[in-house]
Amino acid sequence: MPKTDPIIEIQETRHLDSTLRPEKFNDYIGQEVIKKNLNILLTAAKERNAPPEHILLYGPPGLGKTTLAHLIAKELNANLKLSSGPAIMKVGDLAAILTNLSPGDILFIDEIHRLNKMIEEVLYPAMESGKLDIIIGKGPSARTIQLDLPPFTLIGATTRISLLSSPLRSRFSGGVYRLQYYTEDEISTIVKNSAKILGTIIPHDASLEIAKRSRFTPRIANYYLKRARDYAQVHKAEIDKDVVDLSLKLLEIDEFGLGVAERMILEALVNMFNGGPIGLNTLAAATGEEEATIEDVTEPYLIQIGMLERTPRGRKATEKAVRHFKK
Repeated sequence: MPKTDPIIEIQETRHLDSTLRPEKFNDYIGQEVIKKNLNILLTAAKERNAPPEHILLYGPPGLGKTTLAHLIAKELNANLKLSSGPAIMKVGDLAAILTNLSPGDILFIDEIHRLNKMIEEVLYPAMESGKLDIIIGKGPSARTIQLDLPPFTLIGATTRISLLSSPLRSRFSGGVYRLQYYTEDEISTIVKNSAKILGTIIPHDASLEIAKRSRFTPRIANYYLKRARDYAQVHKAEIDKDVVDLSLKLLEIDEFGLGVAERMILEALVNMFNGGPIGLNTLAAATGEEEATIEDVTEPYLIQIGMLERTPRGRKATEKAVRHFKK
């Protein structure tokens, strides 16, 4: 049975995902170019004794945007205030957040592209000149009050940078950074580090097997590790490659990291439509899946691993997919 640290067990009961976050930049695996740029930005800001300029992080979910925000705050020894675009519904919500900041605080807004335009208009002067313009009253008697804000750094994170307005995007003068997918070796190292934090040990072949199926994404890899640990605990076993294989088989994740939905799409293409090409609406009707789900959720990974093509005539399975799914 895997060895576990009882102290870690207590800490992880409520906040397991945050427990697996690295505590220092040196422990953060991958994203080397971003780390080098941030190191220069943060070091220069500390030498000037001033908060760094505003930063925008974007990329697919699960690559470490929130983790980077936490590490930036720790590097600066600053308080981190967390919010999200959907949570800031009114101008008053944003005003309350900004006026409660202390000098040097880091404000992290996740899914920042979901801020409405009225709130963005209030955010512009706050980011650019440290001013907050509040309109009191309505009609002819309305008046504007301008409040001075303490110096702060806004870190925005988004999975849909195209939905972020150009004026807001241009105000992230500290840099706009795209997080890249991870290599299998990087994911394997992350899995080993996470296993140590969880108080257990995972051999290299098992961590590499998780990495191969994790869609190049640390969040998914950590999820698979936790399920493998659960499987090992229940069956009174050590975490090894066999345990990883069995736990992922229960989750219906195959050797390519494909789940039920992806396999259903490819099997329909290969076996019902002879590999395609076939229109999206026909594919959706054949599989019972919504068109938007296929387009936004299922297809990107299939295209990334070379099993699906989007052509002018419709979706087409590649030779790799045909070999894997042909009956």
